[in-house]
Amino acid sequence: MISVDVSLLIQIANFLFLIWVLNIILYRPIRGIIRQRKERFETLEQGISSSHRNAEEKKASFIQGIRDARARGMREKEALIEAAQEEEKKILESLNQKAQADLARMREKISQEAETVRKALEKEVDTFAEAISQKILGRAVQ
Repeated sequence: MISVDVSLLIQIANFLFLIWVLNIILYRPIRGIIRQRKERFETLEQGISSSHRNAEEKKASFIQGIRDARARGMREKEALIEAAQEEEKKILESLNQKAQADLARMREKISQEAETVRKALEKEVDTFAEAISQKILGRAVQ
């Protein structure tokens, strides 16, 4: 049989003393290390989430920058196209005016040459008429 005597109280006291010593020597340092590790992980997790948010913001900013650059590029392209079309119109207008002027000069020159030829032919009309008459009549016309 088990008898409850002073040795049981000594064993309980010994057990409580051992728990107290183990708590001071072993459990508290381990719990401290675990607490430090937990704090470090929380700090690292906060850093990771902060870096992730930062990366997302930079990505969104980068994408927006690309969109803005494309829009700006399209506006500049359209402006350059408009400027080129205006320049083309000016050049075509200039060429058209030059061609009209050249055409007017050529018509004037042709008109002058035709007048010169007509005057020369008018002077020789009598000679040609006499030659034709002689050929038709077969004799000299006086």
